[in-house]
Amino acid sequence: MALALVVRFDLPDAASAARFDRLAEEVVAAVAAHEPGTLVYATHAVDGAPLSRVFYEVYADDAAFRAHEEAPHVVEFHRRKDPLLAGEPEVRFLVPGPATGVPAR
Repeated sequence: MALALVVRFDLPDAASAARFDRLAEEVVAAVAAHEPGTLVYATHAVDGAPLSRVFYEVYADDAAFRAHEEAPHVVEFHRRKDPLLAGEPEVRFLVPGPATGVPAR
């Protein structure tokens, strides 16, 4: 069963946001190369909130999500991005509904 979530990150200033964006580029490339169970790993800037970022993530199942969280490139991403944040990220797990392009639950 697919598992989906969104994570919002708020950054304190433009320099932190730029560094966060570079880290995001690196982790997205590593996820694409090494995580077949990660079906969607999309990053977004928030319209009207230039210091906020949102990740939308879809995993094939719970095991794929656990593998993602334990992957060395993800652990390193968290280590490097944590000092850049203005506060704790907001994580929301989603209950899939009707969709196209996303596996059904």
